[in-house]
Amino acid sequence: MDASRPVAARETATLTDDDLVTGEAVALDLPPAGLAVRIGSGLLDVVVTAVLLVVGAFTVLLSASGSSGAVQTIAVIGLTVGVFLVFPTTMETLTRGRTVGKLAFGLRTVREDAGPISFQHALVRSMIGYVEIYALTGVPAFFSAMVSAKGKRLGDYAAGTYVVRERVPLRLDAPAMMPPPLAAWAQRADITALPTSLALAVRQFLGRAGTLDPASRQAIGADLARQVSPHVAPLPPPGTPAEAFLAAVVAERRERDSRRLAREARLRARLVSGR
Repeated sequence: MDASRPVAARETATLTDDDLVTGEAVALDLPPAGLAVRIGSGLLDVVVTAVLLVVGAFTVLLSASGSSGAVQTIAVIGLTVGVFLVFPTTMETLTRGRTVGKLAFGLRTVREDAGPISFQHALVRSMIGYVEIYALTGVPAFFSAMVSAKGKRLGDYAAGTYVVRERVPLRLDAPAMMPPPLAAWAQRADITALPTSLALAVRQFLGRAGTLDPASRQAIGADLARQVSPHVAPLPPPGTPAEAFLAAVVAERRERDSRRLAREARLRARLVSGR
C-alpha cells in the first residue's frame, strides 16, 4: 500500500464500550445529535416514564389503600423519586449513557471530552431533567438545545455532558507518516498489533490533532501513548513526544503489515501456479 496516498474508504464510525475508554480521540468523528432526533428520543423516554408512573401508581394504590395517610404520602414520594430519578440515573449509568429513547435512536450521552459518563453525570442530568422536562414541560430543554452548538439541554450544561450519534459515515484520513528521528528505533523495536479500538483511537487522534486545543491535544496524546506503551519494546528514547511516538508505532505497524501481506500474496501466487 502506498503510504503517501490518502485513504478515503467509506466506513462507519461506531462508539462501543471499548472505544469509550479512550475518550475524545475516539469520538472526534461522532457529531452531536441534532435537535429533531433528540426530541424523538426524549419523547420516547417521556412515554416510558409515563408508563412506569402509571404502573407504579396503580401498584401503590393497591398496596397502600388501607394504610394511613403518612404511609401513602411516603409511597407517593418514593414512587416519584424512583421513576424520575432512580430509574433514569441507573439506566444511564449501567448502559454508559443510553436511555430507552437513545437506544432506539442510536444516541449516547458522553462527557465534554467524549469519554463515558459516570453515576454523578447521570444523577445531575436526571435531577435537572425532572425540572426542565417534566415540571416545565420541556420548554427550557427545547430552547437550550436549539441555541447550543452541541444540542445541550440545561442538564447537559450542569453535568458537563452532551449527546452524540453513535453511528455516522466517516472518511479516513491519510495514514500517519514515520517521524524521521524515530525511523531507526521503530525498525528495531518489537511492536505487537494494537487492539482494534486502540488502533482506531490513535489513528483518529493523529488525523485530528491539529483541530484540538493544545491542552487537550497533549493530554489525549499522553493517555494514548500510555495505552500503546505495553505493546512496544523497547520504548522510544527518553523525551520523545507522545504524538511522534504514536505516529512511529502506527507507521511501522502499517509498513510491517504491508510487507507481510505482500509475502502472503507471493506465496499464494506460487502455490496456485505450482512452482
